[in-house]
Amino acid sequence: MAIRITSDSTCDLGEQLEKWGVATMPLSVVLDDQTYFDGVNIHPKDIFAFVERTKILPKTSARSIDDYKEFFEKMLDGGDNQVIHFSISDKSSVSHSVAKQAAENFNGKVFVVDSKALSTGQGLLVLKACELRDAGKSAMEIYETVNALRSKVNTSFIPDRLDYLYKGGRCSKMEMYGANLLKIHPMIAENDGQLIVKRKYRGAMTRCISQYVEDLHNEYHNYDKTRCFVTHSCADPELVELAEKKVKELFDFDEVIITVAGSVITGHCGRNTLGVLFIAK
Repeated sequence: MAIRITSDSTCDLGEQLEKWGVATMPLSVVLDDQTYFDGVNIHPKDIFAFVERTKILPKTSARSIDDYKEFFEKMLDGGDNQVIHFSISDKSSVSHSVAKQAAENFNGKVFVVDSKALSTGQGLLVLKACELRDAGKSAMEIYETVNALRSKVNTSFIPDRLDYLYKGGRCSKMEMYGANLLKIHPMIAENDGQLIVKRKYRGAMTRCISQYVEDLHNEYHNYDKTRCFVTHSCADPELVELAEKKVKELFDFDEVIITVAGSVITGHCGRNTLGVLFIAK
C-alpha cells in the first residue's frame, strides 16, 4: 500500500511537485464567464492582462465534490493506496470543506489537511509530509504531525500595491489610495488561517523587502533549516535576487527555493508581491 501526497494547486510548489511525486487538484479561475484551471490552461500573465483590460479581478472557486471524488479515486488506484490531501486555508476558500465531504466516500483512506496557509506556506507542509512518507511513517502519523506543525509555518508576504487586495475586498479604497500614495507596503501574514496586517513598511520595495527579511530574522531565532521558499508573483528580478541574497546572509537554510505563485494566489495579491516562507520551531 502506497501513501499518495496531494494538494490543491495553491501550494505553488512548481518543479518541486514532480521531484517529490505530488499530484495537485487545480482550482478554478473564471475570466469573462470562461472557467480555467490553475496551472493547466491559465497563468499569471493572463491574470494581469485581464485585470488591465477589465479593471476587475478574476473570480476563483473550489472544485466540485464530484471533481474531488474523481481525483481521490485516481490517487487511491483501486483502493490500494492512502491519500493525504492538503487544502488552502478553510478561511480563504471552501476547498477544504468540499474535499472533506468527498473524502467521506473512501472509508478513511483519504486524510484532508486544512493547511491554515496558502501558497508555499501550504507547500512547506506538503513537502514535510513527503519527507515523513519517505521515512516510512504511516498515513495517520503523517496526518497528526503536519497538523501539529501548522501553527509553526511562517506564511507572510509584502505586496507592491494594494489594488488587487482592494478589488478583492481585503482593504478599503482609502487604505489603498493612502498606501499607494505614501508608498506603504504592509506585511500580510497568516494567523490561524486568517490573513492579517502584521507590520507596515514605507518606501521603495527594495528597502521594504530588506527590512522584512531582517524582521523575520529577528523574530524567528529557531527554525527548521531544511528549506525556505522565496515565492513571488512575477516580481522584478532585482527584488527576488535581493530577497534571496538577504535570506542567505541572515539565515542558515540548507536550501532556498525560488517559486512563482500560481494564478489563484496571483489573482488576489497582484504583481510584484513577494514572501519568505519557512517552518519555525
